[in-house]
Amino acid sequence: MKIPLPTTRRKARIEIIPLIDVIFFLLATFVMVSLSMVKNQGIRVNLPSAATGATQEREAAVTITVTKSGDIYLNQVKLAPDLLPQRLKQLKAENPDMSVFINGDKEAYFGNAIQILDEVRSSGITKVAIQTKQAEPLQK
Repeated sequence: MKIPLPTTRRKARIEIIPLIDVIFFLLATFVMVSLSMVKNQGIRVNLPSAATGATQEREAAVTITVTKSGDIYLNQVKLAPDLLPQRLKQLKAENPDMSVFINGDKEAYFGNAIQILDEVRSSGITKVAIQTKQAEPLQK
């Protein structure tokens, strides 16, 4: 009968490869979760470009979107045009210092955007901005 000696036992090892896999998985998960936490209030549209656009503060802001087909969205919720003034007055009563961002597809009917701008102003909201994307430099 052979009795194993304590000196012939194998030492415990910590394997690094599975730990690296777990760390990369956690890192990828963290990146994906943090990117999904970005608050996007508007509907995805093809914004017009402007060279003089400036970044605005988005705290306590409402986004109104006009699509190419003329649909109106208030914070990603489709809204009938005749309900917009009532909803804006309700939001103004809840937060008197709110601001409104109007964004729309660059091929949307311009009259719709002006009508929305007029509705926002008539509801007493003075902080209004039109969203654009950064203009590309002119090519020669």
